[in-house]
Amino acid sequence: MAVSEDIRALVNYACDNQLIGDEDRVWAYNAVLEAVGATGPEPGDEWVLDPDYDVAPVGPVEIEVDPDAEEDDEVEIELDELVVPEPFDLEDTLGRLADVAVENGVAEDTASGRDRAAMRVMGVLTPRPSDVVSVFDDILCTEGPRAATDWFYKLCCDASYVRRAAIARNIAWTTPGRWGELDITINRSKPEKDPRDIAAAGRAKATGEKYPACQLCIENEGYPGRSAASGSGDHPARQNLRIIPIELDGDRYGLQYSPYAYFNEHCIVMSAHHRPMHIDRASLTCLLDFVDLLPQYFIGSNADLPIVGGSILSHDHFQGGDHEFPMMKAAPTMPFTMAAYPDVEGVVLEWPLSVLRLRSANRDELLEACVHVVDAWRAWTDESVGVIARDVDGTPHNTVTPVIRRVDAEGHAGGDTYEAYLALRCNVTSEENPLGIFHPHAQWHHIKKENIGLIEVMGLAILPPRLVAELGAVEDHLLAGDLDALETDPLTQSHAAWAREVAAAHPELDAACAQQVISDEVGHVFGHVLEDAGVFKWDVTGRAAQQRFIDVL
Repeated sequence: MAVSEDIRALVNYACDNQLIGDEDRVWAYNAVLEAVGATGPEPGDEWVLDPDYDVAPVGPVEIEVDPDAEEDDEVEIELDELVVPEPFDLEDTLGRLADVAVENGVAEDTASGRDRAAMRVMGVLTPRPSDVVSVFDDILCTEGPRAATDWFYKLCCDASYVRRAAIARNIAWTTPGRWGELDITINRSKPEKDPRDIAAAGRAKATGEKYPACQLCIENEGYPGRSAASGSGDHPARQNLRIIPIELDGDRYGLQYSPYAYFNEHCIVMSAHHRPMHIDRASLTCLLDFVDLLPQYFIGSNADLPIVGGSILSHDHFQGGDHEFPMMKAAPTMPFTMAAYPDVEGVVLEWPLSVLRLRSANRDELLEACVHVVDAWRAWTDESVGVIARDVDGTPHNTVTPVIRRVDAEGHAGGDTYEAYLALRCNVTSEENPLGIFHPHAQWHHIKKENIGLIEVMGLAILPPRLVAELGAVEDHLLAGDLDALETDPLTQSHAAWAREVAAAHPELDAACAQQVISDEVGHVFGHVLEDAGVFKWDVTGRAAQQRFIDVL
């Protein structure tokens, strides 16, 4: 397709989705030309003068029928009358325009260079931040929080900030087990590193300047990105990023959506200040303020210590969205009360991690109860189960992964009762488990080695893309009955012992069920990973230790 046709189709798409107005079409056409380093060709008079020209029809094709014809008369329709244009493919169109940018010398011939070119194009077609904030606030005031987030999320998807096509490449399934149905995903949405980018990064000399300070800073809004050859390191383009300013605990935060979402309407709420993560009264107040603003969403925070924290501890931020996680469906057990907080109901959840759920219609009292639990846990040592609050030098080991939402009488999001989930975490290490005693143990690293952060605490596994090829090779060897090949095939060596156990446990395994069996066994591994992360195990010793902590509350 010629560049003119691609740009016209893209501008039409932007108009159809109300990213721009019909009056912006010629301006947008020329702005996209500039973004890809071109000065032509011209769009054509028909398109310039007629907003409906070159727009794919929507709905069924209308066929004129003779008004005098009888009801049973046959109507002959020529095939060319039923030809419907192919639907617009945003990703393919942006890819072709990025190719034009490379050819014109305004983009690097790398994966990240092409992506920066594509986002530069979409930045032209995305409404200005002030306009986005104005519309969001107006909808919030007149139609309510659900309508406001529906509009904002659609905008972020239509502007290609939320990468719908990439997210669709993820592989997802559920696995039933002791802890209910766990959600499993193999993350294929984030682009893999281009070898040319890796090589460029190796040649780059550090300059010491890094702007924005990280990918969560609000200064990312509109940032053009930079290549791996930059002295400041590579950074993705963010011309089409839009952030809604919100106030939490009297401080400025920003609401945006994750470009590579792990669940429905996966949002990120980041401080306007580049400061470290922290779990305390202030952060818990922020979580409560957020669900008062957008009660249909849950909101949570990664823990604030290495090993048990998330991947970015340098920037204070939260994650939320419209999703009910397996943890939220876990059965309550070991109910308890706290004398100082009579309006708060507490239970231990039947969940592999050690999670206390607190509920109350009294927001202030729930906050105080949460702070009490966090403070008590930070000081708690129980060497019988390996929990040590601090080293002799004062290094802390205990913290909490908190999640807050508002629920109705049936336990669904959006009601008037506040619900707090406090997952107790401890990041101590040992010679046997140098990556963490309460971290995935070595026997499961072939499936999951990374930290167990907020999302996985709640029962949604985010597994690495390498597993697609590796598990495929495991399946091939098991179906061929060639178990010895598991140790010699580089793709399956790390899985060999586990794969032999799978084969022994499933003598019925054949081509019809192999994929399901392997998927279920991966889900069971994730269950074991979560059990490793739990500080109070579900045995006699662990239950007694759990009760000792409850007693001090």
